[in-house]
Amino acid sequence: MSVRQRAGQGSKKTTQPSPDSSGSDFNELQQPQSGVKAEWDYKLALFIITTAAFVTRFWGINHPNEVVFDEVHFGKFASYYLQRTYFFDVHPPFGKLLFALMGWFVGYDGHFHFDNIGDSYISNNVPYVAFRAMPALLGALTVSTAFLIMWESGYTLPAAIVAAGLVLFDNAHIGQTRLILLDATLVFAMSVSVLCYVRFYKLRHQPFSRKWWKWLLLTGVALSCVISTKYVGVFTFLTIGAAVALDLWGLLDINRKEGALSLPEFGRHFAARVFGLILVPFFFYLFWFQVHFAILYRSGPGDDFMSPEFQETLSDNVMTANAVGINYYDSITMKHKETKTYLHSHPDRYPLRYEDGRVSSQGQQVTGYPFNDTNNHWQVLPVRPFADDSLQGHRVNNGDHVKLRHLITDSYLLTHDVASPYYPTNQEFTTVSIEEADGNRFNDTIFELRIEGAKGKADFKSMASHFKLIHFPTKVAMWTHTTPLPEWAYKQAEINGNKNVQQSSNIWYVDEIPSIPADSDRLQREARKIKHMPFLKKYIELQRAIFFHNNALTSSHPYASQPIQWPFLLRGVSFWTQNDTRQQIYFLGNPVGWWIASSVLAVFAGIIGADQLSQRRGVDSLDERTRSRLYNSTGFFFLAWAAHYLPFYLMGRQLFLHHYLPAHLASALVTGALLEFVFNLDPVALEENVDTMMKGSNGKIAGSNPKKQTAPAGAKRVVPAKDRLSTSSMLALWGATGVLMTVVVGGWWFFLPLTYGKPGLSAEEVVRRKWLGYDLHFAK
Repeated sequence: MSVRQRAGQGSKKTTQPSPDSSGSDFNELQQPQSGVKAEWDYKLALFIITTAAFVTRFWGINHPNEVVFDEVHFGKFASYYLQRTYFFDVHPPFGKLLFALMGWFVGYDGHFHFDNIGDSYISNNVPYVAFRAMPALLGALTVSTAFLIMWESGYTLPAAIVAAGLVLFDNAHIGQTRLILLDATLVFAMSVSVLCYVRFYKLRHQPFSRKWWKWLLLTGVALSCVISTKYVGVFTFLTIGAAVALDLWGLLDINRKEGALSLPEFGRHFAARVFGLILVPFFFYLFWFQVHFAILYRSGPGDDFMSPEFQETLSDNVMTANAVGINYYDSITMKHKETKTYLHSHPDRYPLRYEDGRVSSQGQQVTGYPFNDTNNHWQVLPVRPFADDSLQGHRVNNGDHVKLRHLITDSYLLTHDVASPYYPTNQEFTTVSIEEADGNRFNDTIFELRIEGAKGKADFKSMASHFKLIHFPTKVAMWTHTTPLPEWAYKQAEINGNKNVQQSSNIWYVDEIPSIPADSDRLQREARKIKHMPFLKKYIELQRAIFFHNNALTSSHPYASQPIQWPFLLRGVSFWTQNDTRQQIYFLGNPVGWWIASSVLAVFAGIIGADQLSQRRGVDSLDERTRSRLYNSTGFFFLAWAAHYLPFYLMGRQLFLHHYLPAHLASALVTGALLEFVFNLDPVALEENVDTMMKGSNGKIAGSNPKKQTAPAGAKRVVPAKDRLSTSSMLALWGATGVLMTVVVGGWWFFLPLTYGKPGLSAEEVVRRKWLGYDLHFAK
């Protein structure tokens, strides 16, 4: 049975490599006879580190007793779950469901909605400590998981302590796990995914055994938790997926040491990984959305993000309750779904020339206006009068061609081939007189109503019918945006004709029908039944809305940062301040720990580059097993760092320092692994005959296979770490670990007041902590 390779201080046991150890990602050795006794040091270290993790995460967790930073969002979502009220968020539901579960455990009813940063938890009787305890628990377990990853990967105890210590004494990890935020769940699930994959890979010589399946499936479940918390969890899939692809590539090799696999055997391996690492995570991911929909059955603030068909599945929905069929000759007000601006017009004209020199039509302005006003009233007219000349009772339907008359100015809506004020490729909207509308501009005033998701001649209703207004001759859609027009349009919104008809932001709805008398029978509403919508249809609609709004998070934020700043910790985020006590929570990592980890990443890349260059020149300074360990095991951690960091350079949305936390954990693993490499591998080749060097006290060649120990006389060879560690006291490694952890703990302690929000600091103390010009409060 394969187990971890480890060598503790003063260890005297001898070990033998597994048959393919030279190509393994995680070193494996035969079970030593004294293995159980030899693990006491790791178990003791794990206990101490876990205890310290709980202390650092839970100490003073009740402070501050106010809403802090993004608790305003995720605490609110937990309350919505507990009240069964539908809401919309750009993140998947798993992490938020955990908060709701914690609230349910303590009997919280969701009465507090976390509306403002600084609102008191005490006066509103909110069990906020219970909510914060959940991420604190996961944050503490993340430290233990980092230690276990190193242990299971076969690293020495000092290496495991360094990797876990960099996370244990990191102010950013502590700060993010003491508040009602999602990142503790994300980082913990990411670390568990890596740990489970390590355990799975170590069983690669026992394929399709019960343990092999167990750890494969647990890896898939952990991956599903990552992606079900935040979509950046896809980077963990990228990490594991790359490792699995390399593993499969090795299995396909006909020259494998263990013997070639037949194609059907390889197919079984491939199918098992697809099932365990793709299908299982996907179905668990769908499961959390099913739970999400099942809990949130009441109408709420998220209704507006969803289609009318979706909203009809919610009880007490305002849209469903207030929907009224629209007839021809009704006057209506139309609102843009995204910007909530009304379609508006007034007698003022477009200027002859715009700021860029382009010429307008000088027609009547058609704009978007955020407030209700009589200039928002438009009458829906048929293109041709009805045969019976009746003005009543003719329902407007999906696909109808209509004209829109602006009641105040008695003019007809029109768009034509004239560039709009801000978009030269889009068409200007204006109005024309009745004479022109009935004359040579007749076709230009015809529009088609296309109701989203409607089939056939569905009724056109207020509130419930989300529609696109398509110009009949030119096939452009009426559209608006958030950039206001200049003073000549009173800074109202631009309305133009969008040639991209499929764009989702072209959607409008009828807000009111002011022409209907208050006592009209049309306003009598019948009790409506809640409709059913298939799960997959609801899921796909929600996914589209999530991805659209995620990509729309491009506005600036005073504490946003760029990926290039994160490894160097150039800036943090202000979470909370209290002027009276000069207390503040400033989200910032441990600068010492981050700079060490970032430096080690560069060193690792340099070592790999130097090794490649030396091999090109015929210089082989590393033994085969050490190189394999450096490239595959430490390289796997480096891959995890790169996969969780580099993709952010491709994103155009708002980014913050907390996005680097998964990558930072991976960099801590690289730091521990490389520390062991540096202090336990003598880079100088020994000018000794291999036979002499490898002989033991009995004069015989060490090792189980004498054939593999022969080499030409005088050959240069580096004693592998596994051989030297059996007699080495590892004093240098322990010394380096002690020095490194001392400075890391010092940095953590120095910035503690900014992490825990207490005690308050004087101006001089704040200034001393502005190492890189951090934008801290109370510096004066």
